[in-house]
Amino acid sequence: MSLYVLGLNHRTAPVDIRERVAFPNDRQRPALEELVRATLAAEAVLVSTCNRTELYLRGSEAVLNRAAIWLQSEPNAVGLDLDPHLYRLKDEDAARHAFRVAAGLDSMVLGEPQILGQIRHSVKVAAEAGTLGGPLDRLFQDTFQAAKHIRTDTEIGATSVSMAAAALKLAQQLFGDIREVKLLLIGVGEMISLAATHFSAQSPKVIVVANRTVSRAKTVAAEFDTPDSRATAISLSEVPDRIHEFDAVITSTASSLPIIGKGMIENALRLRKRKPMFLVDLAVPRDIEAAVGEMEDVYLYTLDSLGKVIQQNMAAREAALVAAEKIVDTHVKQYQQWVTGRSTVPVIQQLRSRADHYRSVELERAQKMLTRGENPQIVLELLAQALTNKFLHHPMTALKRVSSDERTALTAALEQLYPAPAADQTEEP
Repeated sequence: MSLYVLGLNHRTAPVDIRERVAFPNDRQRPALEELVRATLAAEAVLVSTCNRTELYLRGSEAVLNRAAIWLQSEPNAVGLDLDPHLYRLKDEDAARHAFRVAAGLDSMVLGEPQILGQIRHSVKVAAEAGTLGGPLDRLFQDTFQAAKHIRTDTEIGATSVSMAAAALKLAQQLFGDIREVKLLLIGVGEMISLAATHFSAQSPKVIVVANRTVSRAKTVAAEFDTPDSRATAISLSEVPDRIHEFDAVITSTASSLPIIGKGMIENALRLRKRKPMFLVDLAVPRDIEAAVGEMEDVYLYTLDSLGKVIQQNMAAREAALVAAEKIVDTHVKQYQQWVTGRSTVPVIQQLRSRADHYRSVELERAQKMLTRGENPQIVLELLAQALTNKFLHHPMTALKRVSSDERTALTAALEQLYPAPAADQTEEP
């Protein structure tokens, strides 16, 4: 069986494609179980984040082909041509990709830490679903160690730039002093918490957190409520009536459909008397309709547009990236050695079983000869000769039957398996 990765990410597909094949947390386990039933994979892990959807599979090439058909058949993907956006990786290339993704080296924001937690979640889901338990499980455990190694021994983590930091920089370019900005945060996930952390440090005039569950919104708001920047919570249902109050809106929910439409923003701009609005959509699928970005007095940024801003600041991280890639190389080599060693276990077991059979047969024969009173020295010589003949029979027969090219390869293999002892040494068992 081989290891495969089938996926698309921010480099191969725009956000309007990625959002069509995204799997929110509550959908990941049933989707994974459907994937295994459809592909008959021996192991499988489904990783789905804002910037990527990837299927990690162990099985035959037919499993990979069935996985592509399954992904294309997902309800939201019907009618799309996903093939130009998909990458297919096998064995060592697939393993290397997994290491790079977990370490944040394949992220839109180099070294961003969120991806490691997201992969841990995906592996946990796979373990609970019973789709993990062999080489693929070992691969991900090794990727976690490598990611820790990279964050400990390089400056990748220290020099990363978050989406939230990029959003703050753009907001400062638009508004200047953030202390006069009224900020609305929609959602309560990690991305919203990061945005709140960056913006609250600049003491915006107002911070309001909106969520379907108001109690969770209140918990997040309480973390950022200060005398200089009051933070409160509202229900998501209140957003349409109050969105015009806010200069900046940052949203990141798990909604499968947009929660902010063109009509809502048109009404907000009218009430604001065309005062500009700064909107950041960190969700996949997107929370804000794409048409909103075409409106005057609206500055809409998505994950893809923020990523372009971040890429402009890559030079300072190149040295750390080189060091991180070397660590990845080391861990990939170690994993491949483990895989290779694991694949030889059945061969070793078969060889030992045959040797035990030879030993048992010839030992029984020698014991019968000794029972009959035959000379022990002769019995020992016959035992040694019989064992030698049995062990030599198959290699010698193979050497006689194979072609000349095969004979060269077989001879080299035998010389490696049975090296000639040095002149001053005797072979040890």
